[in-house]
Amino acid sequence: MEARNIIIFDGVCNLCNGAVNFIIKRDHKQIFCFTPMQSEAAKDLMSQYSLVNDYGDTFFFIKQGQCYTRTDAALEICKNLSGLWPLLRILSLLPRSFRDYCYNWLGSRRYSLFGKRDICMVPTQDLRSRFID
Repeated sequence: MEARNIIIFDGVCNLCNGAVNFIIKRDHKQIFCFTPMQSEAAKDLMSQYSLVNDYGDTFFFIKQGQCYTRTDAALEICKNLSGLWPLLRILSLLPRSFRDYCYNWLGSRRYSLFGKRDICMVPTQDLRSRFID
């Protein structure tokens, strides 16, 4: 599992599920795999990387043994998406504190703006191999 590019996301958040679907559609090389934050695999990874669960308003991206959060995670993921999405890396020129302030503002309001599911998303049979239980 360690050699994979793993995205840990909030499985009950509609915005987060939308982001996962967005990434899947633009990940033509299929380099990303996913696990909902509520899964045992995610809990094990979060423990391994000493990630405290009070990051409930973010997601985590683990790549080559390094863990990225917030805008660093989003920008790192964009590097590998098809289309013009890698150009968003230019945003890394902005101070992280400013980028993360905007990210945190949206993250703290994601349920009220986008809604919440009762259960984690269940991937289709075609996508099942991209998800870690």
